[in-house]
Amino acid sequence: MPRTKGVLLTAAVCCAAVLTGCSDDDTPSSVSSAASRAASAAESLGSRASAAVSSLDSAASSALASATAKAGRELDEIRNGVDVTSDIDLGTPGTDKDGRATVDVTASNTADATKSFAVQVDFTDPGGNRLDTVVVTVSDVPAGGNGTATARSNRDLSGEVKAEVARALRY
Repeated sequence: MPRTKGVLLTAAVCCAAVLTGCSDDDTPSSVSSAASRAASAAESLGSRASAAVSSLDSAASSALASATAKAGRELDEIRNGVDVTSDIDLGTPGTDKDGRATVDVTASNTADATKSFAVQVDFTDPGGNRLDTVVVTVSDVPAGGNGTATARSNRDLSGEVKAEVARALRY
């Protein structure tokens, strides 16, 4: 988003150059006045771009907080679940036809009976910052077997996206 602010500022400066070149009066005061108006316009555009970026950042933070809270509630509702994070493997993240991040989830059932799994998958950027989180269920995995499901982000994620198992319960 900072690039948008730079583009707007560049456009305002170009407008100032055009205004200066089109002036009927070549006196220093008219050139100065045109430059001043262009600078003011650039500042105004820059302020609006900053406000737009802040608004988008706020919306993304709110969506992430909501998704995180929802994931926590879903996992907290499971009774007698056993932490089995180490029994979960994730594939390579990709993007589906709708632009959402996806990753295949494989659950290995080491129990002696059929079990289901609730897996919280965090989608992160390369720096480890959480972009989104979801809970996927891998149902009815036979004893000693594997089951698969696909985790899908709640919203479009841009840039390089990684995935990690945040929490996993077998029940």
